[in-house]
Amino acid sequence: MKKHIPNLITLLNLFCGCVAVVFAVLNQLEIAALFVFLGIVFDFFDGFAARILNAQSPMGLQLDSLADMITSGLVPGIVMFQLLGMSMTGGWNVDLSSQATNDTFWVGLKVAPLPFFGFLITLASGYRLAKFNIDENQQSSFVGLPTPANTLLILSLPLILLYHNNDTLNGIILNSWFLVGMTVLSAFLLNANIGLFALKFKNWGFKDNALRYIFIIVSLVLIVTMKFMAIPAIIGFYIISSVVTNWSSDR
Repeated sequence: MKKHIPNLITLLNLFCGCVAVVFAVLNQLEIAALFVFLGIVFDFFDGFAARILNAQSPMGLQLDSLADMITSGLVPGIVMFQLLGMSMTGGWNVDLSSQATNDTFWVGLKVAPLPFFGFLITLASGYRLAKFNIDENQQSSFVGLPTPANTLLILSLPLILLYHNNDTLNGIILNSWFLVGMTVLSAFLLNANIGLFALKFKNWGFKDNALRYIFIIVSLVLIVTMKFMAIPAIIGFYIISSVVTNWSSDR
């Protein structure tokens, strides 16, 4: 029975991803973000449960990637699709419950298919997950930005729009060129040959986990002080600290 517990948790991740897809399509990005966050929590605990219960299996690995493909692959692509659509229509005025707005939005898409460029994130996520499944060197660390971290980065954009309500930030985020740049950067980071540490603790000692503890403390401080603006800062700190640590260890 216990061997099925990690897979059940993984399926909860998949369920959250499916719900998030529905709300992302409806442009209810705040609710979509909530279910993605829940899915990422389940994604963390399925691996944790598998290690604790000694229930790791090849099927669990494949199921985990399939769930991540929805929660952390398809959803961020749809979110970027919606953001690019908003950049074309001048802001958060795309309400799919309104037929008039809906017609305007889709006519715009027929003329300029730019929003579909957002699905480059989904394609890059699928490629990254496929590589991860056959790479035996990513057991205790990652090569390229993990899909959940990338998803948090993309989902932070509509949350910043909703909760920070800053005209300067809104102008930047809803700029088509900025969003195209973020899409390209996201696809690059997912598959870049950059070694990144994993938040997997083999023990609780500070000496062996100093970087992980520092990362957690810095992240908590940033979240308290910057709210959703903290997410891009945390991702940046994660990448920079990993690169610096790798560079120092190679010297």
